Amino acid sequence: MPSMVVIATTAVPDHLRGALSRWTSEVVPGIFVGSVSARVRDQLWHAVTEVVGNGAAVLVHPAPTEQGYAIRTAGARRRIPDDFDGLTLIRMTAAPRVKERQIPS
Repeated sequence: MPSMVVIATTAVPDHLRGALSRWTSEVVPGIFVGSVSARVRDQLWHAVTEVVGNGAAVLVHPAPTEQGYAIRTAGARRRIPDDFDGLTLIRMTAAPRVKERQIPS
């Protein structure tokens, strides 16, 4: 039975965006929404994880949890889903530090 999925992507290859848009609608750049079966959802997510590279992606889909949905992530992200007594909470990691250049005086 089809169910709604949302896939958010950042800095992924154009061919991945094309593959996702075959099954979903890109409602704004990098945000894909559709109604697909669990099999298609899992195949799409497998394609995302294979080519995400330096980019990042998040999949949100219905699941039999207290919240009614599950979150999957791929790639480097500052927001990490974390299970807390059966609830998925989002943990923030520290921002990468940028080294300051010292200007000789």
